[in-house]
Amino acid sequence: MSTSTAARSRQAWIFLTPLLVVLALVAAWPLARTIWFSLTDANINDLSAAKWVGFENYWGDYGLFGNSADTNGFWAGEWGTAILNTLKFASVSVTLETLLGLAVALLLNQEFKGRTFVRAAVLIPWAIPTIVSAKIWGWMLHDQFGIVNQWLLDFHLIHDRIAWTANMDYAMWTVVMVDVWKTTPFMTLLILAALQTCPKDCYEAARVDGVHPFRVFWNITLPFIKPALMVAVIFRLLDALRVFDLIYVLTSNSDSTISMSGYVQRQMVDNGYVGLGSAASTVLFLIIGGCTIAYMRLSRATGRNND
Repeated sequence: MSTSTAARSRQAWIFLTPLLVVLALVAAWPLARTIWFSLTDANINDLSAAKWVGFENYWGDYGLFGNSADTNGFWAGEWGTAILNTLKFASVSVTLETLLGLAVALLLNQEFKGRTFVRAAVLIPWAIPTIVSAKIWGWMLHDQFGIVNQWLLDFHLIHDRIAWTANMDYAMWTVVMVDVWKTTPFMTLLILAALQTCPKDCYEAARVDGVHPFRVFWNITLPFIKPALMVAVIFRLLDALRVFDLIYVLTSNSDSTISMSGYVQRQMVDNGYVGLGSAASTVLFLIIGGCTIAYMRLSRATGRNND
């Protein structure tokens, strides 16, 4: 290694060291401690008295994937329900937000009067804190005094008031609807930024040749915005997999909507089972990490194919 290369490498490590120290303090140490607690019977009342139990919190009789925790089978148990709820929420909400975000971004990419005002207005739901927007929607969806039920009754779309956040038949879809309302602007913003980089000459050539608008979108627009679209999807997917606040505020972490993060909160805070809650946190971390690795490999494979 030449002297100049060694000097540059040394300078790089000097600049990276503070970042690595901060990451170790705010990420690596809490993660390591969580993994450690997941291998113990730690209780919130006395963490110092925690005893080593190995993988009992994972595969023991009353662990996350144990056989005796629920006689009706794994997926009928609380942890299995939390996994299914999280996957359902993430898949449906991210799909809807991607499609709606793409549609809105395509509209906002067109030239029309007042476009700047409309762009700013579209971002308002995303700018509102999640807790605030959840509270607002909670009031609007109230089964007795909510304006949503009143409007539906006035237009004769329903005959009786509906407990949108309490009825297990509607609770999950209500949470998805609120999340789509709040987060679609985020997808719109990322996709719109990608649309702004598309070369105009390609569209002009297609217009001169009389190419159908759908073919223009499929063959020109979509390939250009695909990298940004993939980034937007993975960001939203990772965020949706760890959803907690929206579900907790709207439905109080009910069994029909509880997520994996909600399960962690219930075990750690409500029940005081820090060991079991830490095991659930570790599994959630592994799921999110697996999604991130899969995305990175998919991106590299796509990049090699494009080359």
